[in-house]
Amino acid sequence: MVGADIVCNSTSNQYTTCTPRGRIVDELDATLLRLFSAEPRIGVLEASRRLGVARGTVQARLDKLSRAGVTAGWGPVLDPEALGYPVTAFLTLEIRQGSGHETIARHLSTIPEVLEAYTITGAGDMWCRVVARSNADLQRVIDAVLSDSGIVRSSTVIALDTQIRHRVLPLLDAAVARDHEPDASSPANRS
Repeated sequence: MVGADIVCNSTSNQYTTCTPRGRIVDELDATLLRLFSAEPRIGVLEASRRLGVARGTVQARLDKLSRAGVTAGWGPVLDPEALGYPVTAFLTLEIRQGSGHETIARHLSTIPEVLEAYTITGAGDMWCRVVARSNADLQRVIDAVLSDSGIVRSSTVIALDTQIRHRVLPLLDAAVARDHEPDASSPANRS
């Protein structure tokens, strides 16, 4: 332990990890997450060999990241287009007063083509990402969404191309970099 606000652990000669108290991810965790993101089938033993740390350390870190909710899962990432759904659209839904977002969310969860839905601020009440087999099939999906009487109207935007796929690793890198910056609020950094 180094100071009251920073905890350091030596995991090997190569990695001494210092994490500000209350932070979840340190440099070893980030390196481990990058490795498993690049090669998800690598396995704990091979990861420990490549990183030069004990197998138990890798497993403990993975368990900690899972418990903390940093890793949301280890399953395969499916591509809707490869499954026969090449059209992606975004629906902004306006919900009838008193219908409730949870009721609408339950309805949307019964439609396989609805990939995600969020309660939002702004012009609408809820936003959905949907997929369809074709532009004509998109109308069927929209009709299924609108079949709930709690939805007043929808506006639709069709995605023409994907510029940046869903990603989180740059956010991980930014979080780790932020953790290495001096904390302006700490007494040692006040003038």
